[in-house]
This record gives sequence, C-alpha cells and structure tokens, in this order.
Amino acid sequence: MGDGNNTNRGVTTSTGTSNNNSEKPEWLQQYNLIGKIGEGTYGLVFLARTKSPANRGKAIAIKKFKQSKDGDGVSPTAIREIMLLREITHENVVQLVNVHINHADMSLYLAFDYAEYDLYEIIRHHRDKVNHTINPYTVKSLLWQLLNGLNYLHSNWIIHRDLKPSNILVMGDGEEQGVVKIADFGLARIYQAPLKFLSENGVVVTIWYRAPELLLGAKHYTSAVDMWAVGCIFAELLTLKPLFQGAEAKSSQNPFQLDQLDKIFKILGHPTTEKWPTLATLPHWHSDSQHIQGRKYETNGLHSVVHLP
Repeated sequence: MGDGNNTNRGVTTSTGTSNNNSEKPEWLQQYNLIGKIGEGTYGLVFLARTKSPANRGKAIAIKKFKQSKDGDGVSPTAIREIMLLREITHENVVQLVNVHINHADMSLYLAFDYAEYDLYEIIRHHRDKVNHTINPYTVKSLLWQLLNGLNYLHSNWIIHRDLKPSNILVMGDGEEQGVVKIADFGLARIYQAPLKFLSENGVVVTIWYRAPELLLGAKHYTSAVDMWAVGCIFAELLTLKPLFQGAEAKSSQNPFQLDQLDKIFKILGHPTTEKWPTLATLPHWHSDSQHIQGRKYETNGLHSVVHLP
C-alpha cells in the first residue's frame, strides 16, 4: 500500500501489538501481524496475513490513520479515501478489502491487498545497477497500466492529485504479478461538480510532479494535473531521476514555487499566451512578473534531457 512519503517496503520493526489474542481488538484477531512496512504524514502501514480458511496466509497491507488534528474523531483524509475506494473497482487501482475501527481510541485502519513493490523502489533499484536502465518493454507495460487505471478514474470524474512513483504500486508474486495499482487517494476528489473550487483544498501534488498551472495559482484546474504527473513519471522511468527536481520553499503556504517553475521552463522553454491561452488568467503569472515574465529561457527541448530508447 502506498503512502504520502517514500516507504521502505521491507518489514523493519514490530507493531508492538501483543500476541495475546485476549488483548487484541476482535477485528485484529483475523490477521497475523508481521510488522511495520511504511510511515507517512497520515500514519503507519503494517504487513499482515489473513487467518481465514478461504484466504489463509494472504498478504494484506493495513493502513493506520492518525486522528484528526483536533484529536476528535477520524481524519478527513481517511474519510475521503474510504468514500472513493468503496465506489471504484479496477484492475489498476488498489483494492480496499476492509475498514476497521478501534472503538477504544477511535483509530481507523484500512486493509488493502498488499503490493510488494512501488515505482520509487523499482527506479532506485535500476539506478544502482550497472546498465542504469529499465527494459523499454517494462516501461511500456508500467506506463500503459498506469494510464489504464487513470483513464478509469477520470472517466468516473475522479482526479487523484498526488501521483508520484511511491504511490504507484506493483504487485509481486502471485496471480497479479507485475500488475500496476494506483494507490493513496487521500487527496483525490470528484471534479464533475465540486461544491467549491478545487483550489480551496490547498496545495496538492508533491512538488516535483506538480503541474505549472498549480504552481501559478490556478483557481480552476482539471484532470490535466494528473496527466502532467504521469509525464514526469514517464521521464523518470526512462532517466531514473526526477525530471523537474526543484527545491520547495516550505515556509510558504503560497502555491507559487519559483525554483520548481525555473526547472520546468529551463527544459520546456518560456511559456507564452500563444501556446498557453489561459496563462494570462493565472494569479502568479501577474503578481510575480519580475521573476517569471522577466526571464528568458533558452532551451534545447525535452529531447535533450530524455532520450527515448
């Protein structure tokens, strides 16, 4: 199961839960807990195996959410993820198996089919190899499956808003070996008829995969922000390094990130209203004219950075 940060998918530490069944919540007694496999801003992920005769020994990822910031009840992130994942079923989207609540402390746990790998790990593994490349046919398969899952989401008016290598899982051994699963729907939204501007939800998408319209403060945006992230992931599969590796100014809640935009324009060239008609409507295109409009970028284009096999 993916998370908000890059995870170590090997079991690294015990959950600290007693093996005495009498001390376990009733729902937890249906699993054998193996250990913690990930940690992110939302909480923790544990590896477990089912005890039920029908699926005995099946690997399950259990995602434990932190409580809401005010300490009262379930976090909005968890609620959004549950509401969306209970309504969707697709071979290239992670499958929600069950939802569990510990009534003692009202902590929430989501159970998913366990995926042994993610694209972040696959990229890192190949970066350390001698030839430093992923087989082109493997890249083609990974990308096709990612787009297949994303097409399903967009066809159902769901925008993911946090696509990055660590949120794209790949199944290990078993019947689904090699199958890609889009994961982590904590920032996902229905965009057919939102109750308020999507921009009012705050900053979305990890910065290296964030579309330029988001960086320039777009009030309205579409599923195109997911497609921008897919393009960044595609380039990273080919080069084994992030395409636009900007430094984030974390002190600011402002979506405008100068260094990230600078990295994008150095490769893709200076944006113009002829090529991008809605550019003139973006708030930070106007408010930061000295840094953005005042610069001129000489570029050799994307092909100078990404070489297709």
